[in-house]
Amino acid sequence: MNTPLPAENAPASSPIPTFMLRTGSPIPVLGFGTYKVAPEDTYDAVSRALEVGYRHIDTAQMYGNEAEVGAALEASGIAREDLFVTTKVDNSNHEPERAAASIRRSLEDLRTDYVDLLLVHWPLPTLYGGDVALPWPALEDAFNAGGTRAIGLSNYEREHVEAVRAVATVSPHVLQVESHPFFPNANLRAYAQGLGMVFEAWSPLARGRAVTDPTLVEIGAHIGVGPTQVALRWALDRGHVVFPKTLSPARMATNFDVFSFVLDPEQTARIDALDAGEAGRMGSHPATMDRL
Repeated sequence: MNTPLPAENAPASSPIPTFMLRTGSPIPVLGFGTYKVAPEDTYDAVSRALEVGYRHIDTAQMYGNEAEVGAALEASGIAREDLFVTTKVDNSNHEPERAAASIRRSLEDLRTDYVDLLLVHWPLPTLYGGDVALPWPALEDAFNAGGTRAIGLSNYEREHVEAVRAVATVSPHVLQVESHPFFPNANLRAYAQGLGMVFEAWSPLARGRAVTDPTLVEIGAHIGVGPTQVALRWALDRGHVVFPKTLSPARMATNFDVFSFVLDPEQTARIDALDAGEAGRMGSHPATMDRL
C-alpha cells in the first residue's frame, strides 16, 4: 500500500502529505477536482482552492475548463514546482496523432510546459476496435519529451490495464478510478498498488451521498467533524489520493481539514461496512462507457 510521506516532503508552501511516484516525484494525497465545474466558474473556484492551500489540481480535456484552470494557476503567483497539475486525454482523441495534438493543446491551455500527471480518461473497449492501449504511445512520447512528469490510466479495469502493460515501454504510474465508502473498488486498488501504481479515487464523496449518510454523519458528530471529512479521511487511510470538488469556499476549507483527526478501528469498520459492491457504483461502467 502507498504510505504518505511526512508533510515536510510536500512542497514548502503546502502542508499536505505526499505519496512518492515510481518516477521519484511526490504527488499530494489531497487535491481539488474540477469535474463539472463550468468554465465560467473555474477561474474563481481554482483561485479559491489555491488560497485555501490546495496545490494539486485535477482537470481534463473532457471538462472543457483547462484554459480557465491554467489562467488561475498562472495568476496565483505560486511557483510551478509547488503545484501538481493533472489532465486527461479525451475520449475523442484516442487515435495516436489526435492524442499527441490534444496533449500539446492541453499544455497551451494550461499555460505550462509540462503537467505533473497525464492520464487516458476512459478505456472505451467497445470503440476503436477494442484497442484500449491505442493512445498510450502518445503519453509515453509526452513523458519521454518532458511534457508530463508521470503517465497513467483513468477508469481502466484490470484487464484494460493489462492490455496497456503488454505493449508499454513505460508502465503506468497511476490508476484513477471511482472509489468511495459505498463502492471501494478494493480489488482494483490492491491490484494497482501491488504493481506500484498510485491509486487515485474520483468521486470520494460519492457525488454528495456522503454528506447525508447516517453512519458518516454519526461518526463525524462523535469526532467533531463533518461527514465529508470522515469519508475523505477513510479514503486517505486506505492509501487513496483524493480530490473533492466544491464551489463553496467554506466546504473547500472543510475538505482540506482532514489531517487533524483520526478514525479508530471501530469507526473504520463501520465505514467499511457501507460497501454495497457494484450496486454502490455512481458513475459509468468502464466496460460499457462509449461516449465520445
